[in-house]
Amino acid sequence: MKLRIFISIILFSFISCREQEVRRPITASKTHLLTSTVEALREINKIEEAKIEKYIKNDSLHKYTRSSNGFWYRYITKIEKDMTLPKKDNIVELSYDFIDLDNQIIYSNEQIGIVKYIVDKEDFIPGLQKGIKMMKPGETVKFIFPSFNAFGVLGDNNKIGMNQSIISRVTLINIK
Repeated sequence: MKLRIFISIILFSFISCREQEVRRPITASKTHLLTSTVEALREINKIEEAKIEKYIKNDSLHKYTRSSNGFWYRYITKIEKDMTLPKKDNIVELSYDFIDLDNQIIYSNEQIGIVKYIVDKEDFIPGLQKGIKMMKPGETVKFIFPSFNAFGVLGDNNKIGMNQSIISRVTLINIK
């Protein structure tokens, strides 16, 4: 009996003293995944930008300006008079539509209706959040938003597709 205990202790000692094996990851590194995702998004942005530039080139009667926020715009109705611009916490009333780059209406003004929005306080379309801050009441601006300034990678799960650039004609009705 003592011999069995003695042998068990010696075997246990040999087994517990061996080196531990390093566990290897099952999947690829997160860094590689992140890098490949960023590269894919850059490619998508290049493709979108080329489509937008083609649209602007085909609309040669109008001059579009590229904003520092990554979208293009042109004034349809411009007010030259000095007026206040929307700022944080203002409530604005606006109407807008969404059109694709083939000039097909996605959502019309009538479908959307007049929208009240509290500037920088509500979740809203990123490009419109930035764009309305440069508008005066009574102005109408045509914006061209790449997907990252519109509905992003997923779209709106209805009529606006994945990574879809959109055009929006926005009229700022009132600032409160």
